[in-house]
Amino acid sequence: MKIGVVGLPNVGKSTLFNAITEAGAESANYPFCTIEPNVGVVAVKDERLDALAKLYNTKKVTPAVIEFVDIAGLVAGASKGEGLGNKFLSHIREVDAIVHVVRCFEDSNIINVNNSVDPIRDIEIINLELILSDLESVNKRLEKGSKLLKVGDKTAALEVELLTKIKKTLEDGKPARILNFNEEEQKVVKEFFLITTKPVIYCANIGESEIGKADNKHVLAVTEFAKQEGSEVISLCAKIEEELTKLEPDEREMFKEELGIKESGLEKLVVAGYSLLGLMSYLTAGEPEVRAWTIKKGTKAPQAAGKIHTDFEKGFIKAEVVSFNDLMAAGSYLGAKEKGKVRIEGKEYVVQDGDIMLFRFNV
Repeated sequence: MKIGVVGLPNVGKSTLFNAITEAGAESANYPFCTIEPNVGVVAVKDERLDALAKLYNTKKVTPAVIEFVDIAGLVAGASKGEGLGNKFLSHIREVDAIVHVVRCFEDSNIINVNNSVDPIRDIEIINLELILSDLESVNKRLEKGSKLLKVGDKTAALEVELLTKIKKTLEDGKPARILNFNEEEQKVVKEFFLITTKPVIYCANIGESEIGKADNKHVLAVTEFAKQEGSEVISLCAKIEEELTKLEPDEREMFKEELGIKESGLEKLVVAGYSLLGLMSYLTAGEPEVRAWTIKKGTKAPQAAGKIHTDFEKGFIKAEVVSFNDLMAAGSYLGAKEKGKVRIEGKEYVVQDGDIMLFRFNV
């Protein structure tokens, strides 16, 4: 999973990126200090892996990972090259989802491009730039698709129909993600590489004094806005999250407890990201390695096997499956087998979160 972190300059975007990746991206309270997109790959915390590693006396543990891309602050006019412009819009096209950081705290020491705190205005500034960028892309594709339609290209008909539908939505000032597409249409739309089709997690960046308190008016406004387009919202204090990363693990947990922070910013983002993208993990386990594999909910066994290697999917015969809970309750794989908890599943089996799988294949 690849997530792009966006926001207006000085909303706490790079500070949050530092906190979740510990990558040390430069952070300063003036616009455009992030010139190239910083990339950080982080492990997804999964306590099941540690439990399996103990059970199997494993040599290697490989968690699922998320790649975060810190994209330079956008400003009004970015789609026309203002600020640092289209260069950064192109980086957003490559991600699976967007974390849109919005400032929901007051601080007279931080220069804001609009000199006031208004998260909805800030969201709409960036949304408009992404919409305008997509509209330009859609118009180009429509022009090409219309020419193909005239010469009898049958595949162009669906493209033109979908592009026309998307164009109207964009012209109404709304992102393409509010539209519903069936499975066939989704495959076509995915090839358009539109920014506004990507799911969004709005990250409300609050002040230190507001940790553990009821949501302030800014966070409530962001929550209401997100609800209208089916997006996720999390709130956190990016500054505190960054400070937490500088502490030793024991000190970190004590500090979190003092502040009443139950989940780190990264944990919140992982949960929201998996939920938004409909993802889950199945596991493979043995002495050489315990590993988590990220798949879409509803994935069948052969396609899950294909995540490990394409040959596993091509030559799939069957899968031995035991749930994590059943395995841990039995105390060993052999014990789970003796209790009838290890199942043999075929090509139509829909993999469940926490399944521990052993694939049989023949190439």
